[in-house]
Amino acid sequence: MSFFDEEYDFNEIPESDNENLREKIEECKKLIDSGAVYGYLDKFDDVIQSCLDTDLNEDGLYLINGLLEVAPYNSEYWIKKGLFLNALGYFNESIECFNKALSLNPGDSDALVDKSIAEENIGLFTQAKESLNNALSNDPNNEDALYSLGILHQRNEEFETAIKYFNRVLKLNPDYSEAHYELGYCFENLEDYSKALLSYEKFLELDPYNPNGWYNRGVILSKMNKYEQAINSYDLAVSIRENFTSAWFNKGNILAELERYTEALESFRKAYEIDSGDETTCFNIGNLYEELGDLKNAVRFYSEAIKNNEGYFEAYLARGYCYDSAGKYQHALRDFNKAVTLAQDSAEAWYAKADLEYSLGKLKEAVSSYIHALKISPASYDIWFTLAETYIELGEWLSALEAFDRCITLKENDAKAIYEKAKVNFILSRTEEALQCLKKAFELDPSIQTEFTNDYPEIKSSKLFKKLLGEN
Repeated sequence: MSFFDEEYDFNEIPESDNENLREKIEECKKLIDSGAVYGYLDKFDDVIQSCLDTDLNEDGLYLINGLLEVAPYNSEYWIKKGLFLNALGYFNESIECFNKALSLNPGDSDALVDKSIAEENIGLFTQAKESLNNALSNDPNNEDALYSLGILHQRNEEFETAIKYFNRVLKLNPDYSEAHYELGYCFENLEDYSKALLSYEKFLELDPYNPNGWYNRGVILSKMNKYEQAINSYDLAVSIRENFTSAWFNKGNILAELERYTEALESFRKAYEIDSGDETTCFNIGNLYEELGDLKNAVRFYSEAIKNNEGYFEAYLARGYCYDSAGKYQHALRDFNKAVTLAQDSAEAWYAKADLEYSLGKLKEAVSSYIHALKISPASYDIWFTLAETYIELGEWLSALEAFDRCITLKENDAKAIYEKAKVNFILSRTEEALQCLKKAFELDPSIQTEFTNDYPEIKSSKLFKKLLGEN
């Protein structure tokens, strides 16, 4: 599993404050129903702004419509209605509201900036850029317009241009925390991790209790191989937001990489408690149980991963290995068959299937599976060698010789394959070829002489063998 990216939420409001806000929203709705809006405009303004800050967009839209009934020529109200509609995904209607605001107040840079966001959301990048440049024509030092231009270029993966805009924002306002955050993202994508780290750390100086900042800092530290610092950063992220699944997951990945399996398991189990439907988390838990020798729980979590994603071929393959280790060979074969059905281009899956078929005595099926694996990975010495051994079991001597020759092509001075080729040549009564292979094998690895005398004790004292060794 690669690292997760989290959406950045700059406004996390405590639940108690939300409850208080909801009470105020209900009061305002009653004022609308009773036609008493006009005398409470300040109260409405405060509650509507809170709705914007906390993403209570449907409630906010209801309230702003109430205000517009009594003040239809207030450009600020049209801007806020546009913001609510944009947040709800009604982008065209949102643009209409911003245009209405601009018709009432043509020089409103804020309306132009907000309009550009809606335009970008429906892919009108040229129009969005035009709106932002118009805002800057009215106000060359408009931080939000410069920031939005940075975001626009960033989302088009024009990171170097985006960086220039974010730096212009920070020159005007060094405490514009969001610009530091987005700079970190840009530098990360340009793989300039040192600058990315500095940007995220500057952001955290301004917003030390933001879990996303600590999370992204952890991602960068991990990419810089500063694993202990990354773990610490993820710990800070989850101490602020306990249900931060991605932080628990990434921490688990690092701990597993460091072979701290028990701690890694604890992190992944925490991620699983928060989101049991993530197949990668289940798979990683299975891996850790397998590393710890707990095959029963490994199978359980691989099965959970498959339940969450029936096409997860790696989970079938991993579960098959567990079944194989536990002696449940038919279960293992079923999983390997499923794995190759899902990923016919996986040499590992075909190889695993072939090895099990060989162990079960299904030699012809094993040969077919080895050949499938070799079509995908023709330079695999191990597969060629095992295929050669299978041909020997089947008595297909010439095919075995061909497979050993491929092994020797891949590893020119491989004494093991050369020795096995000698044995096949003896079987075929190709004595001269056998002797040549034996002599070369002995030169490459003298210990093979002992293996040979153990395999052929009757030959040890023969004149042929002594001649081979150069003895009188």
